[in-house]
Amino acid sequence: MNDERRIRVTGTGLLRLKSDLCRVNLTLRGLEPAYSDALNRASRDSAALVEAIAALGFTREDLKTLDFSVDAEYESVQDDKGHWRQEFKGYRFTQALKLEFPVDNVLLGRTLAALAAAPVDPEFQLSYALRDPEGAKSALLEAAVEDARRKAGILAAAAGVKLGALLQVDYSMAEPPLETPRMAKAMLARNSADESIRMDFQPDDIRAQDTVTLVWAIEA
Repeated sequence: MNDERRIRVTGTGLLRLKSDLCRVNLTLRGLEPAYSDALNRASRDSAALVEAIAALGFTREDLKTLDFSVDAEYESVQDDKGHWRQEFKGYRFTQALKLEFPVDNVLLGRTLAALAAAPVDPEFQLSYALRDPEGAKSALLEAAVEDARRKAGILAAAAGVKLGALLQVDYSMAEPPLETPRMAKAMLARNSADESIRMDFQPDDIRAQDTVTLVWAIEA
């Protein structure tokens, strides 16, 4: 069967989903003179965060590492003769972590207060996501296929032909983003006086989109 007897239609699935998962992204950084010192400090700092949130019922497994690196850091310096050279400053570690829990402004406020009271100063970003992302992805695909089928039916009826067998399904397998945009980075300054920080956030809905292309045979 040649391409003249086929119809190719791309369907789009669009969903607006209510966020039900709070995601706190944390970044620890530090500079140490030796590689082993950087590793040891990174371990101590992450352990300090775990200890800070333990009283809230979180465990070490709840604070997940997303990325970790240790890199040699150099600085350009100028000598007395005006020549520039690279001077070794030490080893900088960067550790990205995340903590997730159901959307709860009271728990969020207590969590941020506990982290702020820890003997480290992490950067943090706040975003909202879904506890069941796989279910949302399945719903998006179903909506995209149904959209393609509807469009194909309209086109076939307008052309005075009938849809035949489904011949091909093309899907990019790209992961649709199922998270609200992260809020701007901020530093959690140490403050042991407050047991909770008042939060009154209403997370935006997650707007997700996915596409799929279907090919049908055309019957006269």
